[in-house]
Amino acid sequence: MRRAAILALLTLAACEPGSKNTAQLGYRGVGMEVVTDPDVQRARLAANPVPAPLPPAPPGGPVARWQNVQVLNELSVGEFTRTMTAITNWVAPTTGPEAGCNYCHNPANLASDEKYPKVVARRMLAMTRDLNTNWRSHVGQTGVTCYTCHAGAPVPRAGLWTYTDQNQYLRAYLDKSDVRVQSYAALPTTGNRSSIKQTEYTYALMINMSNSLGVNCTFCHNSRAWATWQGAPATRVTALYGLRMVRHLNTGYVAGLGEVLPDSRLGVRGDAPKVGCATCHNGLHKPLAGAQMARDYPGLWGHPGPWEAMTAADSGKSGITDYRDPTGVPTDGSAPRLPDAIPPSRSMGTPPPVRSSSAHAPLTRTAAAPAQQR
Repeated sequence: MRRAAILALLTLAACEPGSKNTAQLGYRGVGMEVVTDPDVQRARLAANPVPAPLPPAPPGGPVARWQNVQVLNELSVGEFTRTMTAITNWVAPTTGPEAGCNYCHNPANLASDEKYPKVVARRMLAMTRDLNTNWRSHVGQTGVTCYTCHAGAPVPRAGLWTYTDQNQYLRAYLDKSDVRVQSYAALPTTGNRSSIKQTEYTYALMINMSNSLGVNCTFCHNSRAWATWQGAPATRVTALYGLRMVRHLNTGYVAGLGEVLPDSRLGVRGDAPKVGCATCHNGLHKPLAGAQMARDYPGLWGHPGPWEAMTAADSGKSGITDYRDPTGVPTDGSAPRLPDAIPPSRSMGTPPPVRSSSAHAPLTRTAAAPAQQR
């Protein structure tokens, strides 16, 4: 009797208390449902407050012509000032000598690039406009702002990572692509070269994505056949665009910041911190629970607007026209043709070189400008 009581207590201890909610995504009986904990959801929502937008700037007015403005140079003086004020609220410290505008700017010479946070902020601003214009297949109507990742702090609150070793699974967010390991045949074939090591790597990556969004596997996958795209929720395609987008951010904008960041901000192998799914999502399947903060700040769009207009240049959709092999599953046991969305793996001997992308925004510091100009 005592042994039975102890066993019962251990069984109950393994269960998570409280009610759970389930939402069915597929046919009944196939396990395609999302399970959520209301208490956890409330805590995550509380951790992602959405600030009210600043009052709109007066329409029209002269265009800002301050010196060394390289990204927001099409905005009016009023909208430029409003956007800079919002960015300060979203990113800069609130106390200390580097509080507010002083975090990025020399107050005696606003045009100077002598402070590295200003050089980094310029690159991040160009990145934000790129996402809201060219990656609508992933960010949709939610969009992104500086607050999405920073939430009022100088460094993004979640999901940053740096190199550790050559087998680091987070490198799927940059350059490592062998994440498809499920076999389409019962016996080994030349078409299935996956190993247990690759399987562990893939599992770790999928758990990272799942935790980043606060969802279980069936949020994106068909539970009857995890690898197949047929019958999978539409969110899987959105997630594929998202993986493309994260790689674009890291290779085109973030990795190159190692050129200007101080040593204290770099990883143990000297690389700049890079982003992952959690950097924007922070435990929610839509960042900030889908709040459309970006629509209130035209300076963050990078396109003429209106906000609801979908742009023609959507980098996320490029190359994805059909994602199933028209002939079905090959008879030799190899995997069906999948989207051309993930580049070939590089050699895993050493981390790849960082790349800066001067096409988006220059990283080099410029000479100081006169104090009365920006």
